Amino acid sequence: MSASAWRAAPTLVGHHVTLRPLDRADRAALLAAFGDGLDHVFAAVVPDAATIDHWFDGIEAQQAAGRAVPFTVLDADGRVSGATRFMRMNEGHRRVEIGGTLYARRVQRTGLNTEAKRLLLDHAFGVLGCQCVQFRTSWHNRASRRAIERLGARMDGVLRGHMVTEDGEVRDSVVYSILAHEWPQVRRNLDYLLERPR
Repeated sequence: MSASAWRAAPTLVGHHVTLRPLDRADRAALLAAFGDGLDHVFAAVVPDAATIDHWFDGIEAQQAAGRAVPFTVLDADGRVSGATRFMRMNEGHRRVEIGGTLYARRVQRTGLNTEAKRLLLDHAFGVLGCQCVQFRTSWHNRASRRAIERLGARMDGVLRGHMVTEDGEVRDSVVYSILAHEWPQVRRNLDYLLERPR
């Protein structure tokens, strides 16, 4: 693993999804996806026309600092369907978090999320050499918690009073993780889920 791998934004290609580096040229398509009855499975903030440029600014600042690698999510037909990213990246501790995930509702139950996580986890463990990949979500977001648990992640604990949301609510965050030695079994589970008839 080279240090440059932690800064690179690769294109990850599967059958149901392609993850390519986030680009401001995707602005209009992302807004359309975010407005499609959005499913914000792993994200607390949903950008709109008034806030999306600030959203890009924040992600680009994190990327410049080596703390994030963001992706635009394309569905099987090549349509922009959302965004996701590696975040809270720490090369020294070989740890990343997968989050900031926003999907258009039209791609639900298509295998897109499962395969996107499979591609990201494979990159994290296989290319970056991570020893731990984390996920975080709101304690009250049961759909998100079920989705994370379905991936095979284990709950580490709850960060009480972790953050204040845009509407002023104090959020408790649930932290999940997958460790490097657990990845082979998790990978087999994800492959099984992807191969099952829908």
